[in-house]
Amino acid sequence: MRKALAIGGIALALLLAGCSGGPSGTPDTTAPSSSSDSSGDGGYTDDSYGTGGGSDSSSSTALMVASTSLGDVVVTGDGMTAYMYDKDTQGATTSACTGQCLEKWPPILSDEATPKVDGVTGDLGTIDTPDGKLQVTLDGWPLYTFAGDSAKGDVNGQGVGGIWWVLKADGTLIRG
Repeated sequence: MRKALAIGGIALALLLAGCSGGPSGTPDTTAPSSSSDSSGDGGYTDDSYGTGGGSDSSSSTALMVASTSLGDVVVTGDGMTAYMYDKDTQGATTSACTGQCLEKWPPILSDEATPKVDGVTGDLGTIDTPDGKLQVTLDGWPLYTFAGDSAKGDVNGQGVGGIWWVLKADGTLIRG
């Protein structure tokens, strides 16, 4: 009987020793990793992340309609007013706004060839930018935001140079 108890005690001691976390016998308190996230975003997947400035609306609603001092107009998913440029050609596959123009008038971008919309009824599409991104178009017009707009619903770019215009939900321009 003593031999059985001794063997049982040794077995229990070995079992407990095998459960310790390291050579010192202290438990391992490191939490196991359930996934390997190499995206650098810490697993943060808010759909609006990265759409600041109204230019990159990927992964969220690219366009919607909002009330402004000019009435209901097309805005980005972040609420920044969308503009079209008279020097663009409706239906063209490239934008006429290049170089320094893009510093003041960033294109509205999407990761999807058919951007998501809410309340916009005009014909939506995209064109390729020189750097391979997709610029959102409405009724064939490439769309931009204005660096001079600092808050949702600002329309400071309306009529700038007589060539920049906001749009209604159906894609018609608001001039004047």
